[in-house]
Amino acid sequence: MIVPDSLPLLIAALLLEAALGYPARLYAWIGHPVTWIGRLIRALDRGLNRERDGFARRRLAGVAALAILLAATLSAAFALIWLCRLAGPATLLPLALLASTLLAQRSLHEHVAAVAEGLERNGLTGGRAAVAMIVGRDPQSLDEAGVARAAIESLAENFSDGIVAPAFWLGALGLPGIAAYKAINTADSMIGHRTPRHLAFGWAAARLDDLVNLPASRLTALLLVAAAAFDSPRQASAAWRAVRRDARSHRSPNAGWPEAAMAGALGLRLAGPRVYGTVRVEDGWMGDGRAEAGAADIRRALALYRRACLLLWGLAASGAGLVLLA
Repeated sequence: MIVPDSLPLLIAALLLEAALGYPARLYAWIGHPVTWIGRLIRALDRGLNRERDGFARRRLAGVAALAILLAATLSAAFALIWLCRLAGPATLLPLALLASTLLAQRSLHEHVAAVAEGLERNGLTGGRAAVAMIVGRDPQSLDEAGVARAAIESLAENFSDGIVAPAFWLGALGLPGIAAYKAINTADSMIGHRTPRHLAFGWAAARLDDLVNLPASRLTALLLVAAAAFDSPRQASAAWRAVRRDARSHRSPNAGWPEAAMAGALGLRLAGPRVYGTVRVEDGWMGDGRAEAGAADIRRALALYRRACLLLWGLAASGAGLVLLA
């Protein structure tokens, strides 16, 4: 289902976010919608996730917390739509500005580029400091190749759940769609981990996040394969082959798709066994290229990412055109 004006809204939001990002001064002044969602999640976690309760009761409490979160988020989204409609014919602009805050094209590029710059200017120390801002694993355990691979993996995964997925739900369901997606995704990042505290309480958030990211992860892989074709058909073929062979061997039902496409397109091996804190995670390798990577490979990944973003804009524009002609 595509709600009226959702695709023009998507195009406007993508362009505004790419041009403006989210101003640092605004963040310092009022925070960010995701931080507001995060405060509500923390409050629900403190109030409903009681350690004295049994597993089943805590799982049910997690379902209730997710329902409350979505109800609050959707209520805010519909209230904002009502307020923006008071602007009359200019409704699209304030709605697009609101939606753009829930996309991350510009900030993702900046954070990943900072890792390449850190490696180039200050070597391993600079790369570790920059990559610590975007990955959960211990940067001190990474060598230069590990830092570069971590940055590229983060770029691929966050292209899917930070850009393509929110864009997909914005295009399908308008502002309520992208707001609900960001609430679910934020809940998964905060309480969806398999820790003793959140194994039961975060179950609903983790499972729903897997579901809502499923279409976008596949679309992201296709966008990266198509973007690779601008370099050469051989790179596109390698990306597609890696997706078909490796995507399902990732521990995540969704992250393997963009990571495999990125790995195949760049001729790298990504993912594989990794250490988060003190926990070693055994994961399948994405791609069959070289494991050695550096700042130049991050730059190549960013170039591929920029082309894929352009393809996403084109896809949204084409969809809007088809809707207008229908």
